[in-house]
Amino acid sequence: MNNDDACSHTNAHVHARMSEEIPDNKVADSIDTVRDVNADPTTSSIVTDGGTSFTTHHNVFDVQPGLTDGLDDAQTLLADLVSIPSTSGEESAAAERLCRFFESHGRDAWIDSVGNVRAPADDSVLLTSHIDTVPGDVPVKIENGVLWGRGSVDATGPLAAMAVAAVETGVSFAGVVREETTSAGAWHLIENRTPPEIVINGEPSGWDGITLGYRGFLSGTYVATSELGHSSRPEDNAIQSAVNWWSSVAEFFESEGTHNTDGVFETVTTKPVAFDGGPTEDGLVVESTVDVQFRVPPQYTIEDIREVAEGELSDGSVHWKKPIPPVMKSPRTDVARAFRVAIRSAGGEPRLLRKTGTSDMNIFSGAWDCPMATYGPGDSDLDHAPNEHLDLAEYDSATSVLVDVCNRLTDSETKTSTVTDPDMDSETGRDQIKSRSNHRDADPEPTKA
Repeated sequence: MNNDDACSHTNAHVHARMSEEIPDNKVADSIDTVRDVNADPTTSSIVTDGGTSFTTHHNVFDVQPGLTDGLDDAQTLLADLVSIPSTSGEESAAAERLCRFFESHGRDAWIDSVGNVRAPADDSVLLTSHIDTVPGDVPVKIENGVLWGRGSVDATGPLAAMAVAAVETGVSFAGVVREETTSAGAWHLIENRTPPEIVINGEPSGWDGITLGYRGFLSGTYVATSELGHSSRPEDNAIQSAVNWWSSVAEFFESEGTHNTDGVFETVTTKPVAFDGGPTEDGLVVESTVDVQFRVPPQYTIEDIREVAEGELSDGSVHWKKPIPPVMKSPRTDVARAFRVAIRSAGGEPRLLRKTGTSDMNIFSGAWDCPMATYGPGDSDLDHAPNEHLDLAEYDSATSVLVDVCNRLTDSETKTSTVTDPDMDSETGRDQIKSRSNHRDADPEPTKA
């Protein structure tokens, strides 16, 4: 294979704990068929346009001329990725740019059969974030040290920071696809690689925030039919059955939520997202369908929610889609401690977060029994927003924190001492926590976001 080809396999040093074999692009892996990214050399050439470097044969957003002038390598990667549209299902150009970045730093990387970027190395830590974004043509520019553009926060900023940290520290990396829609990349990853020792997932938390919890997600479609009859008849038709069923389900969880004083994170959120009903074309029956979604806090299981929803059925049935379980990780794991120490070392005060949405961390946690946390630069309030933007200084800080964390977690000789959080583990630290009631780490329950 020519070393000038896209995502080519170099002779990079790979650590002993590497869990994935590098596939030859001409031979399909027995588990994972690898996309042949070298088939057309024109798709892998690097060109410069408007100040950005990217692969050919794809579109770019409205990009400020000279965008990357004066940026360092890490910032240029971020600006390039933000400049490339990468909505779910259309991530290939951004994936190629990521492969090029690893290749230029002597690391092996390839694009797997679903479009994930795989760059395995020291598997004591796996850094992973999603390549895709939601739609939105946000002009890409830098003003006063702030990068504006779709995905700068969710989650291209975390993705680029993790790629840079993986190159600098030699840990494993995976950029996954379709997180914003089906999470196909994450599902494929857990089915086609061995579990790493630690997972750090990339989503915006702010450079000083560590996300340890997400609610789960369950969706399904209610379907009912009834004989078509005159509207004066007293019995319910399929449309009434659908309305009655959903009203009962929503009322049950609303009553449960009124007793909860711990906020939205601990509450089941119910949401109908589509409704359709009426007579069929042959005029014989009435049909109704309701697409519904549930956000599930960790004190419930997916089966709990199904049991309640099906228990309210009097007519019809519910067809459930693949669920995503809730996750709540301990703040006392090695990875959480390493983040607290690294953030304090950088002059910050760590914030432990729980988020009311769902991320790929839920999927990884359901499959891999290992410590994990979610981290990344950016204000999550800007997720999917038309004014999405990221301060480059925050991006640099988050990248430095990730490098620090990975170095602590991969240093086997000094792992115990370097990951020790003095505020959590020493006798003096425990006394200080007792006397500082407002210290964020004193309460093992993270704050809600």
